[in-house]
Amino acid sequence: MCNVNQTEVTEFLLLGFKGLYKYKFLLFILFLFCYLMILAGNLLIIVLVSTNHNLNTPMFYFLKHLAVADILSTTTIVPMMLNVILYDMKEVPVRICIFQLHMEFIFGFSPIILLTIMSYDRYLAICSPMCYNSIMQPHVCFKMVLGTWFWYFVISFEIIFVWQLEFCGNNTIDHFFCDFGLLLELTTSDSHLLTLVDFVISIIGGVIPLALILFSYLSIFFVLMTLSSTSGLSKAFSTCGSHLTTVCIYYGTLIIIYMIPSNDRSSSTNKFLSLLYIVMSPMMNPIIYSLKNQEIRRTLQQMFRKC
Repeated sequence: MCNVNQTEVTEFLLLGFKGLYKYKFLLFILFLFCYLMILAGNLLIIVLVSTNHNLNTPMFYFLKHLAVADILSTTTIVPMMLNVILYDMKEVPVRICIFQLHMEFIFGFSPIILLTIMSYDRYLAICSPMCYNSIMQPHVCFKMVLGTWFWYFVISFEIIFVWQLEFCGNNTIDHFFCDFGLLLELTTSDSHLLTLVDFVISIIGGVIPLALILFSYLSIFFVLMTLSSTSGLSKAFSTCGSHLTTVCIYYGTLIIIYMIPSNDRSSSTNKFLSLLYIVMSPMMNPIIYSLKNQEIRRTLQQMFRKC
């Protein structure tokens, strides 16, 4: 319960990009354009993979689900961010804020396991090509993707602990969405158990997948060093380059935000870094895969010819 001299918080005040209010229409148009680009690019990937038989491979199957995850994760945050920008700041009910946090846990971090599966796919294709077709069967790929969504749906129940938190007095969140760390700073409840649970889940759901990705690419690197054929090296790098670029962008920003102490960073820096994985990474993924992947470029050319 809140103290006598404290008021129970029923709404959080999202400050958004304070100090940039005079540029709010420019920011609104910029981020709306980025959001539309994310929707268009990722929907294009989904349609291409779903309708073309020459893209009916495990790698593109996982890429399609990565595109779905990118659309859902940005839709969880960007519409609210646009609302905050348009109205300078926005009051959000506590239950809506926690619900958004729940969706972030499910959709925002689902690309981690998908990127891990895609790295395993590349590992098998290059390091064990004889076993690739026997292991990466359609039903196995389906179970992998289903397991990914199920896993993050299960660990998102960490949010049950958040529903138990009390918020009294201060209700200001200096961000454009309901950030988990800032909510913990505002709560007047004991959050030690929640912090411990979040740490364990971060290790299982974030650090271990990163270790598996690094192991996969180290194995691929050592195999590539044994290849004497220039064409074989070029083909291997082309198949891994797009995925590795996506991993670097996504994990790079997450490591900076969540694993490096933020005491010396300003709130503006944290917002900028958040934009990198919320907006930039989902917008760049379709571009990266379209530019670097010959199959997608060829399929796009065929589609444009038909049109």
